Amino acid sequence: MTDTLIDYRRDADGIALVTLDAPPANTYSYEMMRQLDAAILEARMDDGVHVILLRGAGEKFFCAGSDIRLLASMAPRYKYYFCLHANETLNRLEQTPKLVIAALNGHCVGGGLEVAMAADLRFARKGAGKIGLPEVGLGVLPGSGGTQRLSRLVGKARALELMATGRLFEFEEARQMGIVNDVIQAPDAEAFLASVRAKALEFVPPGRASRAVGLIKRAVQTGAEVAFTEALALERELQQQLFESEDAREGLAAHLEKRKPSFKGR
Repeated sequence: MTDTLIDYRRDADGIALVTLDAPPANTYSYEMMRQLDAAILEARMDDGVHVILLRGAGEKFFCAGSDIRLLASMAPRYKYYFCLHANETLNRLEQTPKLVIAALNGHCVGGGLEVAMAADLRFARKGAGKIGLPEVGLGVLPGSGGTQRLSRLVGKARALELMATGRLFEFEEARQMGIVNDVIQAPDAEAFLASVRAKALEFVPPGRASRAVGLIKRAVQTGAEVAFTEALALERELQQQLFESEDAREGLAAHLEKRKPSFKGR
């Protein structure tokens, strides 16, 4: 029987709460990545989900990365496919046209930071842990997208310094570098989750056109990786999809009628 390593719950407000649950440090294995992949697909295909909220179970860790003992016992070929699947899973998270928020409730290191960087917004609990990519200390590199996503967040020179030294640092420094969006003061992990959930609610209907948010995400995530003229073409196609949506009709009508729009995410 396979252990449940990912807890998936969708609430009535349209938020899918995805919890990494592998005590004590929420390290991930191939099986956890398979379950995370399944959760991402479930949220993607569910029209009732408008925001995906990702967190780690417990008070101490968001995620400490891959299970080192398990990784050390794997054959090199298995390790390659393990990394390939992790890349595919996090790419799917990054490309899903729904806003993804990572709630960093504790230490977020190694592969844990790689998971978090595949989210769109990252909020961290003040004083709850350290963050960084220390893989160089194991004689390897961040192999789940870390070398690419960190350089895109902070620039090549800063990313190289952080990964080559492998140093861990506080969430506040991560905020200053742009790795996390904000650092939140909270007495415990549950209060922190409640604060992040309140932020997530800012992006769901009826107050926000969540489909527009999702396609803005797609334009940014995909457009940043292609030539400018191709990115503009993608932007136009996504805009056309929105022009045909219920929410666009509602938003335009509400503006003309000088009232607050009531969006449906459609």
